[in-house]
Amino acid sequence: MFSKSKINEPAPKADTAAKPATPETRTDVPPASGASGEFKATAPKAKPPASTLSTDLHVTGNLKTTGDIQVEGTVEGDIRAHLLTIGEGATIKGEVIADDVVINGRIVGRVRGLKVRLTSTARVEGDIIHKTIAIESGAHFEGSVQRQDDPLSAGAKKPAQQAAPAAAPAQAKS
Repeated sequence: MFSKSKINEPAPKADTAAKPATPETRTDVPPASGASGEFKATAPKAKPPASTLSTDLHVTGNLKTTGDIQVEGTVEGDIRAHLLTIGEGATIKGEVIADDVVINGRIVGRVRGLKVRLTSTARVEGDIIHKTIAIESGAHFEGSVQRQDDPLSAGAKKPAQQAAPAAAPAQAKS
């Protein structure tokens, strides 16, 4: 179509009018989006605020999000989130899986997280599978703690259990 630079340029001379357009004459035209595969920088999106489940809310069922959740009420079911914060008065009965887990309240069930933090008001009854963990003085915990490089994958524990029975028959034969 039209180009701003061509508007301000003088008309082509008679001897150049017969020549076909070359790529050099089109350097000022931006490439079509997607055609060149170039990444166009955009302003970063603002991180949405955490979803909050208030103290008067009782949820029965599973919750799954890529964002953040702050639980102040009661949840009977599994929770999957990026950052999960359990309030002091909150109770969760089910499995918790998150990149970051901050526990101020009560959880009955398994906790899986890259970073797990039990504050002094935390009450956990169940196993914790983590990459890093912090337990403050005063926190109550009943269960086992296991460190894994990838605690978020549910199948990470199964290959080790399958390898042990396979080794037992080999020892029995020899």
